[in-house]
Amino acid sequence: MSATAAVKTLTIDGLEVPINGERNLLELVRKAGIDLPTFCYHSDLSVYGACRLCLVDIAGRGIQGACSTPPEPGLKIRTQTEEIREIRKISVELLLANHERECTTCGKSAACQLQDVARKLGIQKVRFKPVHEPAPVDRSSLSLVRDPNKCVLCGDCVRFCSEIQGIGAIDFAYRGHDAAVLPAFGKDLGEGECINCGQCAAVCPTGALTPRQEIEEVWKALHDPTKTVVVQVAPAVRIAIGELFGMPPGESMRGQMVAALKRLGFDRVYDTSFSADLTVIEEANEFLGRKTKGGKLPLFTSCCPGWVKFAEQYFPELLPNLSTCKSPQQMLGALCKELLPTELGIEKKDLVVVSIMPCTAKKFEAKRPEFVKDGIAEVDHVLTTQELARMIEEAGLRFTKLAPESFDMPMGFKTGAGVIFGNSGGVSEAVLRYASEKVTGKKLVNPDIQAVRGEDGLRIVEIPVGEITLKLGIVHGLKNARTLAEKVRRGKCDLDLIEVMACPGGCIGGAGQPVSRDTDIRKLRTKGLYDVDKNMELHKSQENHFVTECYQKHLGEIGGKHAHRLLHTHYHNRRRMIGEDIALGDGPAADKVQVKVCTGTNCFVKGSQHILHNLLDQVQQKELQDKVDIRASFCFENCDHGPTVSVDGSKIHWCSPEAAQSAINQKLKDK
Repeated sequence: MSATAAVKTLTIDGLEVPINGERNLLELVRKAGIDLPTFCYHSDLSVYGACRLCLVDIAGRGIQGACSTPPEPGLKIRTQTEEIREIRKISVELLLANHERECTTCGKSAACQLQDVARKLGIQKVRFKPVHEPAPVDRSSLSLVRDPNKCVLCGDCVRFCSEIQGIGAIDFAYRGHDAAVLPAFGKDLGEGECINCGQCAAVCPTGALTPRQEIEEVWKALHDPTKTVVVQVAPAVRIAIGELFGMPPGESMRGQMVAALKRLGFDRVYDTSFSADLTVIEEANEFLGRKTKGGKLPLFTSCCPGWVKFAEQYFPELLPNLSTCKSPQQMLGALCKELLPTELGIEKKDLVVVSIMPCTAKKFEAKRPEFVKDGIAEVDHVLTTQELARMIEEAGLRFTKLAPESFDMPMGFKTGAGVIFGNSGGVSEAVLRYASEKVTGKKLVNPDIQAVRGEDGLRIVEIPVGEITLKLGIVHGLKNARTLAEKVRRGKCDLDLIEVMACPGGCIGGAGQPVSRDTDIRKLRTKGLYDVDKNMELHKSQENHFVTECYQKHLGEIGGKHAHRLLHTHYHNRRRMIGEDIALGDGPAADKVQVKVCTGTNCFVKGSQHILHNLLDQVQQKELQDKVDIRASFCFENCDHGPTVSVDGSKIHWCSPEAAQSAINQKLKDK
């Protein structure tokens, strides 16, 4: 049999198409150059098949969903029939009937898939009346806005949060025409387990989930003559912003970006890659100190605020394993607020620091109380790549025509190590470039460390450094992070350093970047950052002479007292759910003994559920329902002391059913 005869094929609209490992008919249809509409299909997620737009007519089988039908040799498929066209139009019109159609003021305008599909299908009139009652817009999150009136129930956000991030902060609720996507227990998004990564907004086809905007606040600061406004830009922004102006993905537009920022009115334009170099030096020395002195290992990186909040919520006992280094954003903000008021002759309250980030979680990070001193934040406002593009458009600047300009010194200078921070594996590589020379005392001739690069969400590598071998874990996607964290918690992990980034591919795939469903674009952005590194003269953070000068003039010793005050921080246990506890009886009365049992993850695995059931049984058996009120609490933020029970406000750590019952009996006697 010839090689040609061995090829399996099927027919799509009369065109013979070879089957070559495609998972479903939708992939084959797109391979044939036909763009079937869909809301709920995403190549990184499981097949859901809810929107019923990617319908095809299979000879002998009828109309079926292309996304959920596996390919078979010999199938004859039609993608366009009168019946299919009508079904698609009806499906989209039904969505539009219950959709908030203020498209011109929607944050997803011009990038909305519903709008795009409606246009392509030629829908000019909606034939159905709405039955959905308008719901309030949820603005509780510091990073995201949730507008349930624009949700099409595609489930992309639900599946990404569960399948890629392993969190499940949002899910489907209710049934029929009442179905909705909501945070748990009817809470707002900012009150639940959301870690602010924003990937739900990145995959949302409409404006139901969007990054929270801070554009107006930044314009107000720029227009205030009493304010000096400086801006820092993360490395991943420069290789993505061009996409919003028609440039190829992965092409660095650093010069035009800086020029635009200066034309917008920013007084100084700095590069977050400068403080990434600073982070490398502080974090590498922290790591080497722990490695050589028997400190807490593995050391987790702490640059990603989504990962940090995830660790605070789910793995508080591992917080001592997190690097105490602030993220590059916060380091640069702290330096600006410390140094610029004296240098510029202004008061600290009149200095405004703005960050341009690929990440929505950075908005939350900037508002953390740890980074606000005496009412003054280290970083005042955080804009995403998308928001910067909108400001450039609003100002009428022709971005691609701008003459390139340079970052301002000294905090605009960087090495390639600071630039590759934006890629998954980039932090590890930058640290290794420093640690190798620090340990061996020899110059690293080739700075490229290919072993830490790659696309897999969880990579384990061993790197020889002098006479020792370092074992590293590189993770993107928090479900993968959970896998490694669980091993560390159980003492089953022998890694030295674990780099964690919440977003796919690292910062280049952040939710503030231009939206795309093409995973190849992430690869191009990754390559773009590595190309920027290769085109630079300096590739190691220790070669940044402005960083060296900063230590000599301002910070003192690496990891020393002054450097630690400005560049390091601490983290704490965090409740996964904000709000009231869950009542398990008729509700509290003023004269009842108030009992709260922590049912957070750590206390749960240590037996709090057993305590809860035991106490409920005891109350029932002794008929104490009118004297004791028992509630399940989400978290007391004392995870390392669990299980924890509160009896009339007095906490009992390492509690047992007997200890809780004894405390209740004593309170009953006292009453």
